[in-house]
Amino acid sequence: MREKDREKFKELASKRVTRALKDIQLIGNLANRSNYDYTDDDVNKIFRALQDEMNACRKRFELAGKGREEKVFSLD
Repeated sequence: MREKDREKFKELASKRVTRALKDIQLIGNLANRSNYDYTDDDVNKIFRALQDEMNACRKRFELAGKGREEKVFSLD
């Protein structure tokens, strides 16, 4: 059973991390000032939200806890 759990973890982790990396690359595309207008405050909010969620994610692994509420990000 443990080997099956390990394989499932590896499969899901690969898919989810790949998707997250792609989404982060897409966020990086927003840096193109010829297409978008943004402030330094907007950028700081984006990176603070990403860092906060990364910290919370790491903490979940450290604590091996269950359950997590979904967060919604907004620049407003």
